[in-house]
Amino acid sequence: MLRIAQETYDAIVAHAKRDHPDEACGVVAGPEGSDRPVRFVPMVNAAGSPTFYEFDSTELLALYKDMDARDEEPVVVYHSHTATEAYPSRTDINLASEPNAHYVLVSTRDCFDADGGNTDGPVEFRSYRIIDGVVTEEDVTITPTEESTP
Repeated sequence: MLRIAQETYDAIVAHAKRDHPDEACGVVAGPEGSDRPVRFVPMVNAAGSPTFYEFDSTELLALYKDMDARDEEPVVVYHSHTATEAYPSRTDINLASEPNAHYVLVSTRDCFDADGGNTDGPVEFRSYRIIDGVVTEEDVTITPTEESTP
């Protein structure tokens, strides 16, 4: 199960809506071995695409160095789908290289009208474990604060 603070949930959703119609992507880091998503790190989608995301390699390297210096790891790896459900694509599954991470997908397909205007429609926010190509959906619990995560 993914336990995530309301503030972090809101930040991920806001990033997904802000980058629409392109896919948004980022990481939520946390103390190594804790499974606590604490530090929200929005990233740039280097692909600049509505159907694909790619972390900028320089930005990603800097993030991993920073996490290493802070004794952190990626607890959540997130990205958005702009026109499809929040379920990992074949490409998403192939790119999933963090066996301990929660892979969060946010679908913004119902948030915008045909002209790209924000309709304030609902987002679909789902989390998965992806290990050796096997996708397992997990429950998401939104907590009031980061301190309430175990």
